[in-house]
Amino acid sequence: MVSRKARDARSFWLFVGPFLVGLAVFAYLPIGWSVYLSFFDARNTVTPTTFVGLDNYAEMLSNEAFLSSLGTFSVFALFIVPLTFVLSLLLALGVHQLQFARAFFRSVFFLPFACSYVVASLIWKTSLFSGVRYGLANTLLSLFDIEPVAWTGTVRPPLYWIVLVTARLWLQLGFYMILFLAALQRIPGQLYEAAWLDGAKPGWQIFRYITLPQLRATSVAVLLLNLINAYQAFDEFYNIMGDSRGYPPFARPPLVYLYYTSLGSGGQDLGRGSAGAVILALLIALVTLLQGKAFRFGKAAS
Repeated sequence: MVSRKARDARSFWLFVGPFLVGLAVFAYLPIGWSVYLSFFDARNTVTPTTFVGLDNYAEMLSNEAFLSSLGTFSVFALFIVPLTFVLSLLLALGVHQLQFARAFFRSVFFLPFACSYVVASLIWKTSLFSGVRYGLANTLLSLFDIEPVAWTGTVRPPLYWIVLVTARLWLQLGFYMILFLAALQRIPGQLYEAAWLDGAKPGWQIFRYITLPQLRATSVAVLLLNLINAYQAFDEFYNIMGDSRGYPPFARPPLVYLYYTSLGSGGQDLGRGSAGAVILALLIALVTLLQGKAFRFGKAAS
């Protein structure tokens, strides 16, 4: 007779086992192999034999193009992280206050998150911000007698950031809004009642001293996830900025640069590409830990 504990353990591994196998095969194994390749001269092969130690890391850290791509990410994160945080929080507060059709608006704002980044990028590039007069943005500008703008090709001023940032905002705002909505619904109503009895004014005072402190854990999680996703930006950059002539270096984030290094037309250099990927992963981990430490992530709100 099988005990209940044994049945529970068997059920657990029955449900979790396939996920763990997939995670090991498609995530941990490639990561481990990438770290292994980063110590070898792996040109046009995934089974290298020439050990080079930290040479690949030294080359990447002294590579101006790679360092420039990290700078591009920094600019992108500088725009996208605070904008996403503020706008998703405002959307969540607005939807949370609705007395009717709340589920409808929640679904409407969340729906873009289910859209493919590639499809959304192509729509942004060909329909909304195309460099011809028939794009939606240029059509609106023509109403004010403004000449068509080459949005993705204008470097001074860097108008391509408008295209990249708005595409990412449209795609991810709904997801972070849902996180804030879930947190808002967990705030006890007694806190607001006590604040009103103590004379707190509805609006900014209630938000500043009641709502925002209760959202601290969710706020830190949103910032961390948003920052990591910004580091991993690829689809919108590659599909919006790239064309038949290649990819412009002025808007090349780390993953796009590593793509060209590892799989570009100049030959596959999987060793240097893997070293760059490890550097980027360590940088993400470091920034994540520092941010979590600064915001005391995981501790209860006071």
